[in-house]
Amino acid sequence: MSAPIVPLHDRAAAGGPPRDHEAEQAVVGSMILAPAVIAEVGAVMDPADHYSVAHEITHRAILALHGEGRPVDPIALGHHLESTGDLTRAGGRPYLHTLVQAVPSPSNAAYYAEIVHDLARRRRSIEAGTRIVQAGLTGEASADELRDILAQGAATLPDAWPDPIPLNQRPPLPDFPNHALPAWLGEFTSAIATETQTPVDMAAALALSVLATAAGGRTVVHVRGRWREPVNLFVVVALPPANRKSAVFSAMTRPLYEAERLLNSQVSGHIVEAELTAKMAKEAADNAAAKAAKTEGPEHDALVAEAIALAQAAESMTVPVKPRLLADDTTPEVLSSLVAEQGGRMAVMSAEGGIFDIIAGRYSGTPNMEVFLKGHAGDRMRVDRRTREEYVEAPALTMGLAVQPSVLEDIGRNRGFDGRGLLARFLYCLPTSLVGRRRINPPTVPDHVSDTYERNITALTLSLADWTDPAVLQLSPAADKALIAYEEAIEPDLETTGGKLGHVGKWAGKLVGAAARIAGLLHLAEHLTDGYGKPVSGPTMMAAIEIAEYFTAHALAVFDLMGADTTQARAHTVLDTLTANAWESVSRRDLFAKLPRSEFPTVAELEAALALLEDHGHIRTQTPPRTGKRGRPPAPRYLIHPHTRNPTT
Repeated sequence: MSAPIVPLHDRAAAGGPPRDHEAEQAVVGSMILAPAVIAEVGAVMDPADHYSVAHEITHRAILALHGEGRPVDPIALGHHLESTGDLTRAGGRPYLHTLVQAVPSPSNAAYYAEIVHDLARRRRSIEAGTRIVQAGLTGEASADELRDILAQGAATLPDAWPDPIPLNQRPPLPDFPNHALPAWLGEFTSAIATETQTPVDMAAALALSVLATAAGGRTVVHVRGRWREPVNLFVVVALPPANRKSAVFSAMTRPLYEAERLLNSQVSGHIVEAELTAKMAKEAADNAAAKAAKTEGPEHDALVAEAIALAQAAESMTVPVKPRLLADDTTPEVLSSLVAEQGGRMAVMSAEGGIFDIIAGRYSGTPNMEVFLKGHAGDRMRVDRRTREEYVEAPALTMGLAVQPSVLEDIGRNRGFDGRGLLARFLYCLPTSLVGRRRINPPTVPDHVSDTYERNITALTLSLADWTDPAVLQLSPAADKALIAYEEAIEPDLETTGGKLGHVGKWAGKLVGAAARIAGLLHLAEHLTDGYGKPVSGPTMMAAIEIAEYFTAHALAVFDLMGADTTQARAHTVLDTLTANAWESVSRRDLFAKLPRSEFPTVAELEAALALLEDHGHIRTQTPPRTGKRGRPPAPRYLIHPHTRNPTT
């Protein structure tokens, strides 16, 4: 048997049943502060494990709100508790803020939950034992009654360990949190999804790339210090054929094409004038050169000087290019020129996946990723032209793609993509197809909803089109605090040896930056006319983090689809070993000794596989407490799920 978890402050010593008020506060406060940990807490404990009624009520309210896709911040939580009549029993509104302030670190929420769950089991054991002792001391209790009391005692010790999830499947992917979008945008994405009978994920994910097209290259988010994030995004949605990707794509991008048309109409007169002026200047220079060539004597030098001056003036004249926001499946070379011509801003939007073939070298024979890598990061880019060399100081390339899942499988086999980090720059969306369950003749998008969407996207695009220096969005203190808390929560998951995101570290390492970018886009969509003059709010940042968590779950599934996770094969080997030995628990050292060195040359490979098995519910980690302040911490032991030990049960 492993040693029990040590409470933060065991109140049992002061009398009464075992309980830890501060651990309970830390659990509930962590769930409020970082909704991403709600699932981790739920895998460890039940709301009934709380000793405090106030904490149990608040815990259940958080689960209710989160299950409906609604925010769980103190304001929303207080409103919900008041509507259910439980606010007073939960301690009142001020206590909700006390719970948040009581959190040492939300990344440790699962550990706090283990403390609470362990103490709850102790209390239940005491209660059951007391009943059994009392029944045994009572001469009136029959043998059958004693057996019933024993059974009831066992029932007070529930095993909240659900059946493990097979390794070849992940938990159901979450739906896009459409409520996190500004109201006018969420209303349109929901309506177009209903009209086309497609998952709302597709429209909502593409909506982010539409916003990024409107604001990319014109806006950056100042995170802190010298850390600034541009707001351009790479988004790819993967759905099988017959899912009406083109219809949704067309509806989402229509206002961008309208904005492009309006921009062209604004400069068309200037372009004609500049072309005519340049043509006349070139003709004047040519005439002067011809005249100088025919002249001899004292006038020759003066005419040559005049011809040179006219030629230099003609050469210096520039003709404005036609404004462009969008490109389709274009080559990297052409795309580089478009980015340079358009002042660094461009978007590749396509309902097909041909762009990946082009990047891989369909036409050139060799992969060319520079414009995509630098265009996402905003790194300085050099463009070689026939007549000159140009530098793009801060390119901002956006990509919004809707492809078939098979395309992602194919690019997963191209190690050049992953090696250069291209795959790590995409936000992935893998919705569930509705084909076979679609409603016939659904309602269409109301005119006022579509009009509002098109008007707002067009207005946002036009309002930022003339910006040469990007608008810098600042974070409010609340937004900064929320982003730091998110950063702290996911940092341990990036560990290559056992972190939940360790096997997709290149992608996950950009996750906090992606959340900041999304927050900037949501902020601009909420404040269409003056967003650059206001800081990003805390609720906006929390909404962006919720969307980032959605993309995280989908990215893990996509990287599995692309075969990026070699850890899964090792996890199968570990699972077979656990089943073959039928251990109830095992130390890491004993398990490592049973595994083949060819597959597990170091403990690092084992830790990554164990993390995956724990994520799927096959094992649980129990770390014994330190016996002293010095020396290495005790090695963990692993409890094995009964179904894993004996799959036939």
